[in-house]
Amino acid sequence: MNETARSCCLPTRENAATLRNSQQRSRDRVFAREGSAKGMERLTGGTFLMGSDSKHVFPADGEGPVRAVTLDPFWIDRFTVTNEAFAAFADATGYVTEAERIGWSFVFRPDGPDMADPRRLYGAEWWMAVDGACWRSPEGPGSSLTGREHHPVVQVSWNDAEAYAKWAGKRLPTEAEWEYAARGGLQQKLYPWGDELTPGNQHLCNLWQGEFPFHNTAEDGYISTAPVDAFPPNGYGLYGMTGNTWEWAADWFHPTHHLAATRHNPLGPAQGSARVLRGGSYLCHHTYCTRYRVSARTSNTPDSATTHIGFRCVRDISE
Repeated sequence: MNETARSCCLPTRENAATLRNSQQRSRDRVFAREGSAKGMERLTGGTFLMGSDSKHVFPADGEGPVRAVTLDPFWIDRFTVTNEAFAAFADATGYVTEAERIGWSFVFRPDGPDMADPRRLYGAEWWMAVDGACWRSPEGPGSSLTGREHHPVVQVSWNDAEAYAKWAGKRLPTEAEWEYAARGGLQQKLYPWGDELTPGNQHLCNLWQGEFPFHNTAEDGYISTAPVDAFPPNGYGLYGMTGNTWEWAADWFHPTHHLAATRHNPLGPAQGSARVLRGGSYLCHHTYCTRYRVSARTSNTPDSATTHIGFRCVRDISE
């Protein structure tokens, strides 16, 4: 029996301490109730089945086991935060994103003349560190937001997303809140609309079609990001919970913390090195990354930014 199975099946003092600490953190969590609820949906919360035990999961990611999680009611953005909305924040506050301060960021660029360029990420050479890439110029110098005002903002780190959320009187969703919202009232389905990715051959989200990473046939209509309302909403009236851009969640990432943690408004571990990302992106493809399922999860360091990461916010229900 491996250690992961042992910690799940047998009680230990360590697990009891994890449970008590996570319960206390849940009780002491910081609420955000000042922001406007315009453009948000009110979700009733309650108990839902989080995670998955299906054949599609990545066990090392900690998708399972399926467990009953209970949430308080909350508001959540109907759409991911757009370039237009983020520009309003930056203009009002003078905020400078981490990519702007650092001077470069990662750009999806699989077709460069020299795949051995040292600026490319080893093992995933379709990612290149590009000087000047930031949310205002997502692909680097010469690119702009013209015509993309209603696309999701990208090239924003977790820290940037957190700063926006605080300015708006909101917060980033916990991982549990995000998954509850993404499921749209459906129980244990692969996607926000059911178990079939393209029912009736209809594309319901923005993913990669073709040969990854060199040829995207764009059968869903989009080579890169799509407008935030390009595809139908889920059962809760939320758009783009799958594909288009990854979305930052509030939690630190850990593959096994949830095995012993509280299941009432869980917040994830108290510390870590990477933050949770949910939902997949326009770069997800069935031959490489099927993390566009609602239970799927991945992570990145909180200072990282790319052309396929965005976010949305939540707001607590006023007492």
